Amino acid sequence: MSGARLAEQAHEQASVFGASFFFMHRATALEREGSHLNVSLSDGRRLTAEVILLATGASYRRLGVPSLEALNGAGVFYGGTASEAQGLTAKDVYVVGGGNSAGQAALHLARYAREVTMVVRAQSLAAGMSHYLVREIEATSNVRVRTGTTVVGGGGDGRLEELVLREGADGQAATVAADALFVLIGARPHTDWLAGEIARDTHGFLLTGDALPADAWPLERRPLSHETSLPGVLAAGDVRRGSVKRVASAVGEGSIAIQIAHSLLTYERLHRGWSSDAMPRSETAGGR
Repeated sequence: MSGARLAEQAHEQASVFGASFFFMHRATALEREGSHLNVSLSDGRRLTAEVILLATGASYRRLGVPSLEALNGAGVFYGGTASEAQGLTAKDVYVVGGGNSAGQAALHLARYAREVTMVVRAQSLAAGMSHYLVREIEATSNVRVRTGTTVVGGGGDGRLEELVLREGADGQAATVAADALFVLIGARPHTDWLAGEIARDTHGFLLTGDALPADAWPLERRPLSHETSLPGVLAAGDVRRGSVKRVASAVGEGSIAIQIAHSLLTYERLHRGWSSDAMPRSETAGGR
């Protein structure tokens, strides 16, 4: 099923359950006012709610190779590796990127793949990767590193079968067999519009649940698993730090977040506020 069709069916189902939609509007601010949360829209209107779920996603830097973009999801993947790794046993896998996320992905894939090749534009891994990861990669026998190299082409019959690599700006291109390509060259979560009081990591991804620093959580009760540092505001999907960057995972996180939203609404109505005592254990989907 295509992403467009999935979104269409989700819209149809939500409409049946009475959801309202504001298309072609941009959220510009989110703030708490007493027991309610307010979202400001680009046209000047404000929406008020007791619980808000942020599922704004992230934008991933693309390779810009048309033949590979056509195979997105069919051997070419952007983001995390968790959901595909086990299906790549005894396969030849390539990882594009020279940062920590690329290094971590390569090491994870190496547990399953026959060989993992990292394709790094820089002249060394040390240019953008933590020293401990560089040492782990060097010590892993089935991980190869090709520095000063870029992916300039590739293709396959309905699924990725080969890549075209070029060493240096003027180097000769070479075609190599490949069963999968993971591209981790940076992502930007759509969180720039949020207030600074909502905790994020250094890349802008939202911190939730156990990942929240103790000084970022203002209440006595524990934060729930998908709850941000602003009580009553949840996050799901690619915008959340630690999420598996896949559609199926994002849909699952959305379902979990809605269950948590019901717990929060029940709690708020019982306690008439977001302070007070800790939420009962049966309603706590996470916590420190």
